[in-house]
Amino acid sequence: MKASASSTRVPSKKSIFAASFIGTSIEWYDYYIFGTAAALVFGSLFYPGFSSVAGTLAAFATFAVGFIARPVGAAVIGHYGDRIGRKSMLVLTLMLTGGSTFLIGVLPTYAAIGIGAPLLLVALRLIQGFGVGGEWGGAILIATEHASPRRRALYGSFAQFGVPVGVLTSNLAFLAVSGMSNQDFMSYGWRIPFLISIALVVVGFAVRSRLRDAPEFEKVKQDKTVSRVPVAELFRRQPRTLVLASLASIAPPAVGYTVIVYMLTYGTKVVGYDRTTLLALILVSTVVWIGTIVVSALAADRFGSKKVYALGALTAVLWPFPMFGLVNTGITGLALLAFIVAAVVQGIMAGAQGGLFTEIFDVRFRYSGISISYQVGGMIGGAGTPIVATALFGTYGSSTPIAVYVMALSLASLVAVLGLRRASAPSARGSADAASVPVGTSIAEGQNPES
Repeated sequence: MKASASSTRVPSKKSIFAASFIGTSIEWYDYYIFGTAAALVFGSLFYPGFSSVAGTLAAFATFAVGFIARPVGAAVIGHYGDRIGRKSMLVLTLMLTGGSTFLIGVLPTYAAIGIGAPLLLVALRLIQGFGVGGEWGGAILIATEHASPRRRALYGSFAQFGVPVGVLTSNLAFLAVSGMSNQDFMSYGWRIPFLISIALVVVGFAVRSRLRDAPEFEKVKQDKTVSRVPVAELFRRQPRTLVLASLASIAPPAVGYTVIVYMLTYGTKVVGYDRTTLLALILVSTVVWIGTIVVSALAADRFGSKKVYALGALTAVLWPFPMFGLVNTGITGLALLAFIVAAVVQGIMAGAQGGLFTEIFDVRFRYSGISISYQVGGMIGGAGTPIVATALFGTYGSSTPIAVYVMALSLASLVAVLGLRRASAPSARGSADAASVPVGTSIAEGQNPES
């Protein structure tokens, strides 16, 4: 009896927040410093034989490799997260991401070991992406599954803070070393943000090792109704929901990576902004991003996650053209406005996403469902955007095709999230007999369930 009581004891709100927010922030810090380095230094250090445009494309392609690994990590880690538990997988993702990030910081460049340098960089990026693939789903569930139904979005936002905080801290790290001479920065300065990540991993491990899985999932294990192959059951029972959730996940990274990755190249090489200025502008905008997540999460718990997410997707459709127009003026204040509104766009969707995605998937394969859908959307919206944007500008010499591309991706997300109501309700009923905690139709429709 004592063991049972211990296993079902609910952690405090502070401990849930710490485990979800701190760990996710560390992992996204690790992930985003790679994107920043890809935009600023990897092209010349690891692909020196290429032209300027080709080198940038090669660096962004290495950045994109991490996204390709993310759905694989989501499926594998999601499988064990649905079978063994959320806590153990969150510790694993932290080790994979943090370890690979540190090793990138000590990696020799092309000048030192030749072709081996980019090959090792790609390998470490694959490991990093694999770990991140299982991070978001576990961090969301460790929070939302401990929450009351009326606070799912708010608790889900704990993990969502990790994305802008990761952007904030990664940019702070590069901002701290960007004052070096170009020679020192290219020689060793860029390595510092990667190396200090090992200290952050120690902190994250200490926090996450104290976690417990939520009673909702523990009941599935206690009743011995754990899915044998969660991913297979997910594809069999809720394929439509999975597809729509994946499409709905495209808009946030499409807007986000346009700003935090591509704009570092476009803003400096095309418009003529100083590198340090752009990093500072992105840093300021992330503070607005964090604040918007809080407001959005509270609104989602009151009015429905689906409605709030759809509103965010609509703003994502409308903003790309004004955003590039403001950046193209070359005026720092207008560029800041462009980035701040983009941060609001992302924050609206981020605040609602955790609660929405938790409720549309059955608890028995929920880790797999939300992880795969989020990472597939991230691969399409995040990995492809810097590459496509660079190629489009290289071909047309204009930001207009880039804006059209981001707008089209966001439109796909808007249509998808509007379709989630029809997709999830039948699937939820179909799996209710097998699940310990069924997903109700009212939840799938974005309403607050009564309990």
